Parts: sequence; structure tokens; C-alpha cells
Amino acid sequence: MNRLKDATSPYLLQHAGNPVDWFAWGDEAFEAARERDVPLLISVGYSACHWCHVMAHESFEDPATAALMNELFVNVKVDREERPDVDAVYMGATQAMTGQGGWPMTVFATPDGHPFYAGTYFPRARFQQLLQGIAQAWREDRQAVVAQGSTVVGALNERAGLPTGPLPGAPVLEAAVRNLAESFDPRRGGFGGAPKFPPSMVLEFLLRHGTADALAMAGKTMEAMARGGMYDQIGGGFARYSVDADWVIPHFEKMLYDNALLLRVYTHWWRSTGSMLARRVALETADWLLREMRTPEGGFASALDADSEGPDGSHGEGLFYVWTPEQLRDVLGEKDGDWAAEIFEVTGTFEHGTSVLQLLADPDAAARFDQVRTALLTARELRPRPGRDDKVVASWNGLAIAALAEAGALFGRPDLIEAAETAAGLLDDLHTTDEAGQARLLRTSKDGRAGANAGVLEDYANVAEGFIALYGVTGRTRWFQRAEALLETVLARFPDGSGGFFDSPDDGERLFQRPQDPTDNATPSGQFAAASALLSYAALTGSARHREAAEAALGAVSVLAGQYARFAGWGLAVAQGALEGPVEVAIIGPADDPRTQALHRAALMSGAPGLVIAVGQEGSADVPLLEGRGMVGGEPAAYVCRRFACRAPVTTPKELREELAA
Repeated sequence: MNRLKDATSPYLLQHAGNPVDWFAWGDEAFEAARERDVPLLISVGYSACHWCHVMAHESFEDPATAALMNELFVNVKVDREERPDVDAVYMGATQAMTGQGGWPMTVFATPDGHPFYAGTYFPRARFQQLLQGIAQAWREDRQAVVAQGSTVVGALNERAGLPTGPLPGAPVLEAAVRNLAESFDPRRGGFGGAPKFPPSMVLEFLLRHGTADALAMAGKTMEAMARGGMYDQIGGGFARYSVDADWVIPHFEKMLYDNALLLRVYTHWWRSTGSMLARRVALETADWLLREMRTPEGGFASALDADSEGPDGSHGEGLFYVWTPEQLRDVLGEKDGDWAAEIFEVTGTFEHGTSVLQLLADPDAAARFDQVRTALLTARELRPRPGRDDKVVASWNGLAIAALAEAGALFGRPDLIEAAETAAGLLDDLHTTDEAGQARLLRTSKDGRAGANAGVLEDYANVAEGFIALYGVTGRTRWFQRAEALLETVLARFPDGSGGFFDSPDDGERLFQRPQDPTDNATPSGQFAAASALLSYAALTGSARHREAAEAALGAVSVLAGQYARFAGWGLAVAQGALEGPVEVAIIGPADDPRTQALHRAALMSGAPGLVIAVGQEGSADVPLLEGRGMVGGEPAAYVCRRFACRAPVTTPKELREELAA
């Protein structure tokens, strides 16, 4: 029975034609398991996951394996990107049982959803043996199986609840920098060994912290990532991670969230240092987002697959991106082909004599380099492209909105701001409904059709963050007001009662555990993202309620910073902003007046941690930071404030820069 054919998830649609009798996550699957008196087999993955594709091909497309699954279990397919709450609770169980996790995640559970056995990828022969063994245990030793599930759930619930502490002060943030230095790779950049993931949130903290040691770690890491194979040297944009410690060989999938976060931090690196490498990488990444990830509705797609077809009909990871010297010469001719092989380190760094392109130094012949890159990109476009996951995820689009808005403003690219605003409009119009003064978010949409899954904390927080950043760039109060409504929902539906936040709302689906994790993963944790948006809103409004909620949520940073700073990067970045105010800038003047625009740009160019900007005309009252502020002697004016205590207004960019630096 093809139950997945109407899904909004591209990952579920990939499995709609399997011989497995898949159910989507929901009551129908649980009821079927109870009626048949068989366990649930819950398979969790996502569309760009290489090993998910491997297990699908080996097992889920195999009639014999599918027959075993259908006979012995009720089979549930879950897109972890649509249901991060389901993924989180079962990943916790998988890690508790096996000591590790990953995708595809394979969980066996009782008909009420309690996990009793779990793992990740299983080769077909082993998977078939496992299916038969689990089913036999269910038939012959049911009591022990159920008891094991209850034990796992009990242990996980006992560990629930988050340690917390006071609002982090300067000593905590300094301790975090020291802790990061302990795992920093001074030769190759990054933290720890292989595999190396882009430490986007940590980099943002290091830039905000601003000491020489912090900036050195950030700069070394960002240059190494940008020059290695993890960055697409032809088309822009970053792959998911580097499988080696030298940033040479990527895991080739490209995720929206990585590129949104990295676009923002490379933009901030340029703002802090003027690095031309940072500028180039930021703009190329922004152009890649617009060129390859925009959906017809104006949102941003979730991911590009790691896998694609090769010129000989083979199928594998990275084939779209890698080159041989012969392929370079075929496109560029003998002379330029050999030159390109030299500058891009085409020495057989990948498989079967192919190489991932690196750019360890900028070539002297800039015009020649641009021509070579253009020719290679044009030729690469003729290759079979990796698949694209077209679903629009609210949280990740929120990250993209913030990054594109700031990059557009700082680099003078109004098209990037327009793209951010179009994506924001899609989220507001399609993903959002209003209920009694609160905005309720749906997590995903596809092809202009909203999915059924409720937004989680990271959706509300990152979309609110994106809207506040967009307001600071455009001055359009719509985005400030929509952020306000989202944050009302955060405060009403997600608090845990002890200063933190749950990751799912209080009126959401009841799982065997309510998910809650304050640590960053590939994206900022929902708790730290909420703290960021709440702190920015408090700075724009003077709201003590929002600031107190932000400060309470940051208490977890004080516990994590000294030993686990790598997993608290966004919380550390937000705490750095809270420590310094954050700085508030109110700009009053006609929007079309070049003097207003010059003040606005001077404020945007400030690297003050967590800085917020309100822009409006004299008499504006929609945003409290603007209330009572006026022009000075008929000239546009800027007010620099902390906690709504403002210094004397200034009227020139030079004076504003001096105030911000004071």
C-alpha cells in the first residue's frame, strides 16, 4: 500500500515506491501495531543522507527483505528534518543503547512507541537476521522485551532536565576561549580531529569575543575551510563536513543550514577584518543560495544530495564535483587545463584518480582564474545534478533570511535583501497562523503546500531571529511585529519551568519523552536560538520579561563553557552580546535621505556583539526604541543606547562610529 505518495517530504516520497508497506509517523501506525500485536520498526533518515540511500537500495528496495519487514513489523518511515522531535527522542535512545548514533537510524519499539532495540545502518544480510531475531524475541520472550523498553524509557526520563547556572559573565566566556584552545588544531584550523564539521556557532562567538587568541582561531579555521575541498571552489557553497582533518575530502551533501550559518559568519569576518577571502566566500555562497537553492515560491530548499550519476552511468558520492587532469584539459585546453590542475591541487586526492578542488593560495592571474572558473562551472552544469530536497524548513529559512539580509546590506547587494524578504513573506503567509495573539508555525512546506507538522522551538526562534535581522536592515515594522508574535508563543508554549525551554510545545504530540537539548548540533540549539531572539527583542523594546527569559536560558552556558564550549557556541555568542548590553542603535530620519542611509550603514558595519538597530522617521512609535527620538536641527540622527539608556544623539557616520567604539 503506497501510504507515502501524498507526503510533503521528499525523503518519504523517495520511499513511496518501495515494496515495504511503509506508514508515515502517526496514530495509524501505532493502531496497526496494536491490532497486529507486532513491534514497530521505525526508520529515520533524510533525503541527502548517503548511507540512507545505501540501506534503501540494499534492503528497502529488496523484495525479500521487504517481505520480512511487512510480515513481522509495522514499518514507519520518518523524515528527521520534518520531525526533529521524533528524531531527537529516538536518537537519545539509540545513543543510550549503542553508545553512538547516526542516520539511517533503525529503532524497534513496542506498539506504544517505547524503544527496546536500536542501531543505525545495517547491511542487508545482517538486517534480515536482525528482523528475524527481534520478531522471535517478541513472540517468545515478550515480557523481557517490554521490560527492556520500559527500562530504556525510564532511564532517559530520569536523565531529563537540564543543569543550569547564573548568567555567564566575563570569566565564563574567557574560560570558554581557553577550553576551545585546548582542542584547536593550530596547523589546520578547526577543533578536534577527523571528521571536521564547520564550527559555525563557535566561530560567531570567537568573532564577538574579539581577543587576539579568539580572532586567530576563527581566522585560521575560516581560511582553512574556504581553501579546502569542503568549499565548492567553482560554484560556491559548503559541503556538510570534511571526512579528514585537513579539510580536503568533503561529505558532499550541501545543507541549507550550514550555508546560511557560514554565509553570516563569513560576512561578519569580513566586517571585522576586511578580509577579501571572507568577502569572496560570503558573496559566492550567497550567489549559490540564490542560484541553486531557491524554490519557485521564494523559499530555500533544504539540501542537495551527496550522490549523483557519473559520465559512465555509475552512481556515487561526489561525482558531480570531482575532476581529473584529463577532464580539465578537455574543457580548458592543454595549457589552461594543466594550470588549473596545479592551482586546484588536482593530484588524485579522491577516488579513482579524481580530485576534489582546493585553492590553497589565490592565483596571481585573477582574470585568467575567473575565466577558468567560469568555463569549469559551465561544463559542470552539463553533468547529471545531485538531487535536491525541495522542502522549505522554517528554521533553516530563518537562518538564511538573517544571513542574506545582513550580507545584502553590508555588501551593497539589494537582490540579497529582496530574496530574504521574499522568503520571509513565504514563512509568514504559508507557514504561520495567528491564535489569540500568538503566531503558530508549521515546520515545512513543499511546492507551496504547507506540511502538517507543528513547528518546534528552533523554528520559532530562528524565524524570529531572521525577522529581527530583516527589520534591522529594511526598517519595515512588519518583521518586528511578526517576530514579536512568534516570541509570545515561545514564552507561552515552550518554558520548562526552571529557566530553560523544551524543544516541543506544550500542546504538541506526546512522545515517550518531551525533547529538550540545550547543546548546539549542526544548528544552534533551540534554547540558545530562543535566547538570542528574546535578547534582541528586549533590546528593541526594553521588555524586562523577554530579557529575563533570555538570561535564564543562558544559564546552561555557565555549565557547559569550561569543558564543553564546542557544544555551546551560539549560547556563548549570545552571552557575549548580553554582557556588552547589547548595544542598541536608533536611527531617525527619512528613509530616502542619503544622510539617514549613511548612518544606517555605519551602524550595520559595527561589530558590537548582539547589536540591534531600529530605523524610522521622526514620530515613529511602532518600535519602542524609536519612541521619543527625533532628528537634530533638521538632520537625521542616531542614538546609541544600552538598556534604553542613551548617549547624546549624533548626526554623522564618523561620530556614530566613535560612539559605537567607545
